Amino acid sequence: MNAIITSRVTPGDPRLAARLKRDTAGEVLFGAGDRGRYATDASIYQVQPIGVLVPRTAEDVQAAMAICREEGVPVLPRGGGTSQCGQTVNRALVLDCSKFLRGLESVDAAAQRAVVQPGIALGALNDTLRRHGLFFPVDPSTWARCTIGGMAANNSCGSKSIRYGLMADNVHAIRAILPDGERFTFGDLPDNLGPGMPATVAELIQRLRALGAAEAAEIAARFPKVLRRVGGYDLESLTPEARASGRGNLARILVGSEGTLAFSEALELRLWPIKPRKVLGICQFASFRAAMEASKHLVTLDPEAVELVDRTMIELGRSIAIYRDTIERMLIGEPDSLLIVEFHGDDDARLLRDLERLDEMMGDLGHPGAVVRATDAGFQAAIAEVREAGLNIMMSMRGDGKPVSFIEDTAVALDDLADYTERLNEVFERHGTKGTWYAHASVGCLHVRPVLNMKDGEDVRRMRAIAEETFALVREYKGSHSGEHGDGIVRSEFHGEMYGPRIVRAFETVKDAFDPPRPSLPHGLMNPGRVVRPPRMDDRTLFRYAPDYAGDAAITPVLDWSHHESGSASGPLAGLLGAVEMCNNNGTCRKFDANVMCPSYRVTRDEAQLTRGRANTLRLALTGQLGSDGLASDDVAEALSLCVSCKACRRECPTGVDMARMKIEAQHARARRHGVSAKDRLIATLPLWAPAAARAPWLANAREWVPGARTLGERVLGFSRQRALPRFARRPFRDGELGGAAAPRGDVILLADTFNRYFESRRTSAPRRACSGRPAGGRSPRP
Repeated sequence: MNAIITSRVTPGDPRLAARLKRDTAGEVLFGAGDRGRYATDASIYQVQPIGVLVPRTAEDVQAAMAICREEGVPVLPRGGGTSQCGQTVNRALVLDCSKFLRGLESVDAAAQRAVVQPGIALGALNDTLRRHGLFFPVDPSTWARCTIGGMAANNSCGSKSIRYGLMADNVHAIRAILPDGERFTFGDLPDNLGPGMPATVAELIQRLRALGAAEAAEIAARFPKVLRRVGGYDLESLTPEARASGRGNLARILVGSEGTLAFSEALELRLWPIKPRKVLGICQFASFRAAMEASKHLVTLDPEAVELVDRTMIELGRSIAIYRDTIERMLIGEPDSLLIVEFHGDDDARLLRDLERLDEMMGDLGHPGAVVRATDAGFQAAIAEVREAGLNIMMSMRGDGKPVSFIEDTAVALDDLADYTERLNEVFERHGTKGTWYAHASVGCLHVRPVLNMKDGEDVRRMRAIAEETFALVREYKGSHSGEHGDGIVRSEFHGEMYGPRIVRAFETVKDAFDPPRPSLPHGLMNPGRVVRPPRMDDRTLFRYAPDYAGDAAITPVLDWSHHESGSASGPLAGLLGAVEMCNNNGTCRKFDANVMCPSYRVTRDEAQLTRGRANTLRLALTGQLGSDGLASDDVAEALSLCVSCKACRRECPTGVDMARMKIEAQHARARRHGVSAKDRLIATLPLWAPAAARAPWLANAREWVPGARTLGERVLGFSRQRALPRFARRPFRDGELGGAAAPRGDVILLADTFNRYFESRRTSAPRRACSGRPAGGRSPRP
């Protein structure tokens, strides 16, 4: 195993930042707060990048890669940052493609093809494709915010892989920028490469094909024969047999490569016709094993998907207000496990017959009357929301012990699923923990997460032992240790045990063919230390909660956070830090669907203005990683500057991150450290001085018409001269002006606050009663 990737350029290097600003049109983010926000993904790891570039064009990417080759700086392409294995964090220049490189270049409806840029989100793509009657079928639970480039990097799968296959089966071609700067489209290529091909690319392809021919027997012997196998590079696509059978598309070698081989500038996707109707049957089981045993039978009904919901998720879902009613509708009594069986088509009568067949099969399996039918679109959408939030629901456990992702992608054949899962539960029990289970029962890839505390060295050792025992079980059942979410840091080191040393050397040959070592980049330019030559998965220096992770004892919260806790701090700070740590970085706040979270991110698309970005900023500040100012730092103030305290995150974040309340803590800390500005004092005391200003509105409004007043106001008070301020009304509303006539349609209560009293006064008729703070009749208003 190799040590942490190092570079001669230090994080935040101003000279590198200056070069990028000069030679690209992208946004260059090298400050401590920005780097900290990109140091984590949805995994257990945290690695400070050298800096961040948000490229506007592919030419920006090409220029940045050239600069990094010269400077000896690795490059890390990144999409939504929702990866769970650590493949989107590294000591490198991060290229965030999700803000600008999100275009849909073309759609060929007749050929069922689309060409997209890597930063487009799957949800946005399918929204556009819907008008053509088409969709892209690979549907991970993060579909609303994961990017196509990231999905290709991980070889994502989703719930419908039993029907549509993996990402590699649905990417027709990739237009790539190679580490040496060459651009080339990898796809179906003839055996005779032709004279027009760049010499370096021709040599690369010849090396790859020679490797596939030389290792074909070893590949056939060592690669698992299950659908869900995404570990390592797809060497199978390089073999003569694959080329002869039509599976030799060279885009497959880039899919699943986690940005370690090239930058995907554009991807040509295979599209599918939309099936307009669907029905769901929610099968109830008294035991987890019974559900596992039933899976292999239910798939014979030819469903679109079969998804597991275990008892832990049922109970956690009930505890979250936005999911509680849906969970209750899904249940008959108190089942231990559910299997959600989904049928799609265009014939309602046939779909109803599918549900009848499902009822019959459940009866034959010994579970009569154990199917809840979901045939209306509203109920189906609510169920889908629960399923898609499965990861976040599990992560809503409070305290330092959380379900940890490190073995969750293991996949075995359906015939072995019941025995395998039972033995894996025994592994957890031996190590004093339990696992949470959910996801893809149809393909034997159940996402399982043991509950562990990654701040505890003993639990870290427990994690390592569980991983080794689990992967030994997987090999015994001839399954795959990596079935959907990729390798990253957490699984790459186990390729040797899974595939053997000869295949690992072949992986290294592929990496070096695309991205040869250089004196200044001994591990290559592209995302080094992932897939090949990785660090140890339990290297705690790479963890979000490193051995020295601790709350800053100098910070004392002013609000009560006692309903949360964190073992990294004591006293009141423990609650605040625990509340901030509830953010698991899965990025639900990046969604652009019908809900509200997060309005400022929707406008800016900046990681800093995202609920996740803000939570990471606060966590870094609370643990002393942003300097001595802590919560009062400029980084925190900048991250919270556009938070409108709408509280959408409190309701829509599945783990309950309440950024509006956290903002109060940060503003208090900053005010205590730096004082309150004249502008803030003026606004805060507005109700006190507004009555006096209203007596001379021409004077109070002078800023809007006196020459130079706006500029002076900006310098002295901080009000932008480019913005008009509300004008005091010439006739403010006064309680004594109310008439006594009865209202023709009943009583009207007017709650007159400072703004509608002094700035927005409009009187068309006199209401019967009015109040300022308390309704007529003396009763306090209801909240």
